[in-house]
Amino acid sequence: MKLPRDLSGADLASALIRLGYVRVRQAGSHVRLEHAGPPPHAVTIPLHDFLKIGTLSAILNEVAGHLKISRDQILAQS
Repeated sequence: MKLPRDLSGADLASALIRLGYVRVRQAGSHVRLEHAGPPPHAVTIPLHDFLKIGTLSAILNEVAGHLKISRDQILAQS
């Protein structure tokens, strides 16, 4: 699936929260999410209007690898 060009950081954070991540803290325009499942995993998401493709791809790869699901399944949550 082609990555969306109009996905915001808030939309991605909401999708990850639906997958079991919990908002831990926010500093300025970045939010930190953590997943408790063994092993614990944390990811920082910029809350920009539109995420750059490289940033979005890196976050999706990291989360998909941790949860052992595809990037498309994460995008389906958003």
